[in-house]
Amino acid sequence: MLTGLSWLALEAKYLEPAERFYAETLEMDCERRENELRFLAGETDLICRRPTSTPRGGLHTHFALSIPAEEYDDWWDRLSEAYDLEEARFGPSKSLYLYDPDGNCVELGQRDVAGPGVDGIFEVVLEVESIDRAGSFYADLGFETVDVGDGRKRIRMDGPMALELWEPHLGIADARGGVHVDLGFETADPDAAVEAVADRARRLEAVAEGRRLRDPDGHVLTFVTS
Repeated sequence: MLTGLSWLALEAKYLEPAERFYAETLEMDCERRENELRFLAGETDLICRRPTSTPRGGLHTHFALSIPAEEYDDWWDRLSEAYDLEEARFGPSKSLYLYDPDGNCVELGQRDVAGPGVDGIFEVVLEVESIDRAGSFYADLGFETVDVGDGRKRIRMDGPMALELWEPHLGIADARGGVHVDLGFETADPDAAVEAVADRARRLEAVAEGRRLRDPDGHVLTFVTS
């Protein structure tokens, strides 16, 4: 049903530190707009937005950026000079973790991408009150559960990107799931996506981009035509 992740939006108290971190430290192309920055992460926009309107963007959101596998050691060497990095292995792949100026846990993970540098967002973590309720909601949008962990405090679902749903706890690098995260999804039929979850959604509305709703935990989902 959902064919791509169009954007992930984060709240930034001040834009200048966010711009230095993502544009300079992580070398991502940046477009500056009123009250927000848009960074190019492959086919997805990573948005840092000042809290001047709604949707605000996510707080303390853990998400993962794709980098070419062969670049990993260079990224580690450079970033470790200024950041206290953590590392995790997932089968043959490695990921490093650091924090942006607003307290978001940013993962750079080895993926099969062209690069150079950041080339996509492959995971987003949302904090939810109930795994069962949130898992059912996102399953009806086409996500499929592929892993359950931590005594059912966490599930991992596959879709346009990996979606992790966490009941409140700390993960790798003391990461937390994001609250009031703003996600944009591409789909061939925004109306059908809304209808699939309309009975449990909050604040359904039409917007310039397409159709928008809030999930039961207050995360904002916008469906745009692919």
